[in-house]
Amino acid sequence: MKRAYPKEAGAENNGPPPPTSPFRQPPTSAAIIQQHRQSLPIYNIRKTIVDKVRECQTVILIGETGSGKSTQLPQFLYEGGVHGGRKIAITQPRRVAAISVAKRVAMEQNGNVGDVVGYSVRFEDVTSPNTKIKFMTDGTLMREALSDQLLKNYSVVILDEAHERTIATDVLFGIVKKAQSTRRLKMLDPLKIIIMSATMNVNHFAKYFGNCPTLYLKGKNHVVRVYQAMDNINYLEACITTIFQIHEKEQESGDILVFLTGQEEIEAATALVRRLAKQQTNGQFRMRVHPMYAAMSQQAQMDVFLSTPPNTRKVILATNIAETSLTISGIKYVIDCGKAKQRAYDPTSGIDTLKVSWISKAQAWQRTGRAGRLEDGFCYRTYSKKDFEALSEHSTPEILRCSISASTLQLLALGIDCREFDFLDKPPPSAIESAVQELKNLGAIFTTKAPSLTPLGRRMAKLPLEPKYAKIVLSAPDFGCLNEILTIVAMLSGENVFLNNSQRREQQLAAHSKFYSKCGDHLTLLKVFEEFKSKDKPRKWCGDNFLMERHLSHAASVRTQLLDICSKLGIQPSSCGDDPIPVVKCLLTGLFLNIAELQRDNSYLCLSSRTPARIHPSSVLCGRARPRYVLFTEQVATGSRYLRTVTEVEPEWVGETAPHCPFLDRISSSGGGGARGSTSSYAMGTASSAMKTV
Repeated sequence: MKRAYPKEAGAENNGPPPPTSPFRQPPTSAAIIQQHRQSLPIYNIRKTIVDKVRECQTVILIGETGSGKSTQLPQFLYEGGVHGGRKIAITQPRRVAAISVAKRVAMEQNGNVGDVVGYSVRFEDVTSPNTKIKFMTDGTLMREALSDQLLKNYSVVILDEAHERTIATDVLFGIVKKAQSTRRLKMLDPLKIIIMSATMNVNHFAKYFGNCPTLYLKGKNHVVRVYQAMDNINYLEACITTIFQIHEKEQESGDILVFLTGQEEIEAATALVRRLAKQQTNGQFRMRVHPMYAAMSQQAQMDVFLSTPPNTRKVILATNIAETSLTISGIKYVIDCGKAKQRAYDPTSGIDTLKVSWISKAQAWQRTGRAGRLEDGFCYRTYSKKDFEALSEHSTPEILRCSISASTLQLLALGIDCREFDFLDKPPPSAIESAVQELKNLGAIFTTKAPSLTPLGRRMAKLPLEPKYAKIVLSAPDFGCLNEILTIVAMLSGENVFLNNSQRREQQLAAHSKFYSKCGDHLTLLKVFEEFKSKDKPRKWCGDNFLMERHLSHAASVRTQLLDICSKLGIQPSSCGDDPIPVVKCLLTGLFLNIAELQRDNSYLCLSSRTPARIHPSSVLCGRARPRYVLFTEQVATGSRYLRTVTEVEPEWVGETAPHCPFLDRISSSGGGGARGSTSSYAMGTASSAMKTV
């Protein structure tokens, strides 16, 4: 199907050739590396930047895509001695960016990752006593502040990609600002702060940091021609059609980067494009298709950066992870769907919702800037110029649209009341009070006027998890099921492990059905993981059973790290064997707000928000006898509202495990819910176990 685009809608100047990918073999000569470094726009003004950092406490650096700011500035400060013997911290919003940039900089320093240059992300620390340039996620540095509020190990903190405004980044702004001020008052060595981005509201940031100076860094000029769709179209269909239009018409080299919304969509599109590519005629470029999203293992992400053979075009289907920081060389064409998955939080109901939303203009230009790094490029937007003009200028910061319970817990661990914290953009009072109330319900804070952490809350803050999952892990010893709970929490921390193959749907369903638990999805995930760990050849076993081996491997790594943290907290392993009831009861200790009741029309009513929803089609409970009550992990809004990762619960368990549940009276008095005839999945043989109290 042909898709027409109008004439050029605009153009953008773009950056220079990108650094060699961090995953490629390093150049054979140090001279080649130095030659490349000297070709970057930032090199010519390195002395100006270093001098400004020496002179000022805080500096904002705005650098166009490809200017070299992320890789070169830390090296200039290190080589110039600005670090003063301490470390230089560089934060990134995403772990894959922190890892990949660290590998590139280590190569440029002619060393190994973990020596002078290292990185630290959640569940992975590759540093040593020699490390002076340390890349990390913003969440990692925030957690370090729990034990070192003044950040005394660091002389410089660089907050990169500040425009993304994740919750952790926004909290870090306040933490480093306070650390800088306190160190100055105590006459300690100064803490330099550098805020970096390609595009952001400069005046807003400068005012927050005391009207600090701003430096602007130009990139090399490569024109990116932008084309917009003429009308409203199906973006997924348009993206795939445009891929093949480019591939058929453009016989010169040039890879394609496609922005889509999420892992499931990308996996489905990848399978379709690969199938269609096999039907291409022999005279054309071959096509090599790669998915790219945050939950992929590092090994899987390597494929995106590897060079392609001759007469082969690389097509990368990515989420907004590829908007910034990650430099994928060879991209000449960008196809932008204009959408991304965003989390939204309703402080009234306490429910997080994941939904597909429009991106901002700043994001659109960031995506455009991925094209033309080596030469002039092209960006095809599958939305009209009118739609583009209707986009907001900048994305709404996460802290204004997501739950801040985790950040509130971390700030309280620092002795900071979030209601008094110096936010760049202060969350609405309703969101703050909702976070405080959630922590009260979880038993993490005392119910006093000025919130303070309980002993349980302090232990929760030591786990790199959302408060509700931290509470579940810490509750597991009471139910004798720590082993099972760690597995489930680790599985929930990553992406979907079930592979969707539309061409072999019957075989896929038959394979997946072997793992289904009649109790629901959480116990199904547990069974999948336990089978996975018992296999001698897990990769082959995953292929035979239509499972994502890299996602299961990621879960295994997360589980190992969580087990290590539990050991340090003095929590001993325990198992409930084949009895599912202790596991479900333990899940209720943290997910008691996520309970839904069956209605007469076979939909469910979320009791905390009083909103209707249906069980997601991917759930093992979808299409079966509907339980009276279910707990769910999250709500997803994709046109309709769905409950995802669902498990049946018995009403009496809620009062037993979560006596502070705000709608407990409704469950106790419902006498069977809104529908009749539903049957419990918990067999009579386990009825006595169900009645046990802990």
